[in-house]
Amino acid sequence: MKAYKAIQYKYVFKFSLLIILLLINVHLFAQQDSVNTKRLKTVIVTETVGYTATITGLYALWYKDVPSSSFHFFNDNKEWLQMDKIGHGVTAYYVGFAGYEALKWSGVSEKKSVWYGGTLGLFFLTSVEIFDGYSSAWGFSWGDVAVNTAGSGLFVAQQLAWKEQRILLKYSFHKSDYWEKRPNLLGENLAQNMLKDYNGQTYWLSTNIASFLSEETKFPKWLNLAVGYGADGMLGAFTNELYPEIKRQRQFYLSLDIDLTRIKTKSKFANTLLGTFGFLKFPFPTVEFNSRETTRFYWVYF
Repeated sequence: MKAYKAIQYKYVFKFSLLIILLLINVHLFAQQDSVNTKRLKTVIVTETVGYTATITGLYALWYKDVPSSSFHFFNDNKEWLQMDKIGHGVTAYYVGFAGYEALKWSGVSEKKSVWYGGTLGLFFLTSVEIFDGYSSAWGFSWGDVAVNTAGSGLFVAQQLAWKEQRILLKYSFHKSDYWEKRPNLLGENLAQNMLKDYNGQTYWLSTNIASFLSEETKFPKWLNLAVGYGADGMLGAFTNELYPEIKRQRQFYLSLDIDLTRIKTKSKFANTLLGTFGFLKFPFPTVEFNSRETTRFYWVYF
């Protein structure tokens, strides 16, 4: 079993790494773009190392102790009240965002940066799906592929239409009340909880209002309106079989947000730092509406 598993993951790793390298290299050097070769080489090396580290980390967190199997498909569209699906879309969006910025920094044209960099998340997460396809506990999910495509598509469409991101996908997290009941499933520490415990995660559509108004508007350019989605009471992917007394619920949120990418300072380091944490929803007073038909108000919601 161990030898079979090693062969499968070795194959998947090589296949997915090849996709990433081809994505970055294909059609770049032979074009008329004023490419900074040194910067582009730095991008290629950095993304290759980063990809390898990420896949290794995911293997340790998700796949290490899971038996391998032959490649198969799995319909997981009803799992976790679709929280995992939204997470896929957000990841694809931001990996594409980073890929675009890296290629632009290297001197690649806007159009090629959008298409080659902006779809990087889709290719990366497709390689993760192949991992799932060889894992007995999961399988290759066409639902995941669909939301991965949607996440990449949201970035690409906005960049092509507006040459900026007016609608951001964002993430926030708070420690839930459930992880201690099933730490093997929801995570044994904070780092694992942030990845595995969907009860504590909230995903947001954060819209920059000023970008849709006239250039003369005095509306704060950094202030966004955010709508969020979360879920609660989940101690199993499909049902709470071990804890039937705990009811699962969907949660919808309305809040304000700060677009850190639109706050510009005289410091390049500060601007980079703000951009790095731009994917996080800023804590603000928030209203929650849920599937139990109740409403809650939070002075500060994470």
